Amino acid sequence: MNFGEKASRLILLVQKHAEVTPGFFKTKGPGIGDKAAIEFMNRLNASAKEMFGEDYSQQRICGDNKFAPDFYIPDEQTIVEIAFGLDKPMNEYERDILKCLLAQDCGYEVRKLILVCKPGGETRLSAPGPTAIREWVGRNHNLEIEVLELLAPE
Repeated sequence: MNFGEKASRLILLVQKHAEVTPGFFKTKGPGIGDKAAIEFMNRLNASAKEMFGEDYSQQRICGDNKFAPDFYIPDEQTIVEIAFGLDKPMNEYERDILKCLLAQDCGYEVRKLILVCKPGGETRLSAPGPTAIREWVGRNHNLEIEVLELLAPE
């Protein structure tokens, strides 16, 4: 996988935060899981801002709506979505792609989407439906989609 320097550093930071967060890889369910995800993202956003010296999180690049990617790195033309639910039947895959397309439509350079997920997400997205969507987006919108699973401790 070919990521830019900042995207690579961000992915390593996500992995580090996952490793030090107790119970991170355990399914928590609605409510408790939502609260844990918000707390995780708040810590990750603060660490990323400190590491980069600027804030790449939740930028309003998708037009006059509430959509905002988790991270947008303009000089790498990359959006990074922390998509922990990709291993579930109902997940954010299409919505994350739509954020990229909306940003492109608003004039932002977005050529890569990196989906960082928990174990199982990559397998689910290798099914025919998600694969067809990924190929179509690549052909028609010059958007490369990469799926990266976090490594669970053994």
